[in-house]
Amino acid sequence: MSVGTQLESGREGARDVAVWDPLVRLIHWSLALMILLNGAFTDDEGMVHQWVGYVALGLVGIRVVWAVVGPRHARFAAFPPNPMRALRYLKAVRAGDRTVHLSHNPLGALMVYNLWLTVIAMGVTGYMMTTLRFFGIDWVKEAHELAFNWLMLSVALHVAGVAFDTWRSGVNLVRAMLLGRKRIPKGTAVE
Repeated sequence: MSVGTQLESGREGARDVAVWDPLVRLIHWSLALMILLNGAFTDDEGMVHQWVGYVALGLVGIRVVWAVVGPRHARFAAFPPNPMRALRYLKAVRAGDRTVHLSHNPLGALMVYNLWLTVIAMGVTGYMMTTLRFFGIDWVKEAHELAFNWLMLSVALHVAGVAFDTWRSGVNLVRAMLLGRKRIPKGTAVE
């Protein structure tokens, strides 16, 4: 598979490959900030909490649209949700495979969809709690809280997965999500 535009990097023989465009990176870090704000700093019954939640929901909406019309690595086709492929990926990793995936690896792809769906569930249940029909309904509040707890677990697993894949592949994924380029070590297989 072609690795796109390559530039020599500071590491001997490593190459930088353009992967995530500015909009993908802006949405990623903005969504992380919204989750942090609502999870740790806003009053869950206040207007700021509601608006931060709406911004998070809007960010996911924009990202989903971008996954249809955006550049190659931003599109759904670059990271299809495929549980069987994720299982094969895990088996390959256990066998010592260090292949670098230009977009998300198959397990990371599943995590992306999980995070998006969880934020959507939180946004929908959060909005429902503000309506006359669902205000004070226990199952809506419990669903919102369950989605939040699932989101926190998912974020922890996401961060652990990023750390593990950075260690396994030698590609600093945080740097890649900041700068939009993956620095691929010399001789590393790319998919």
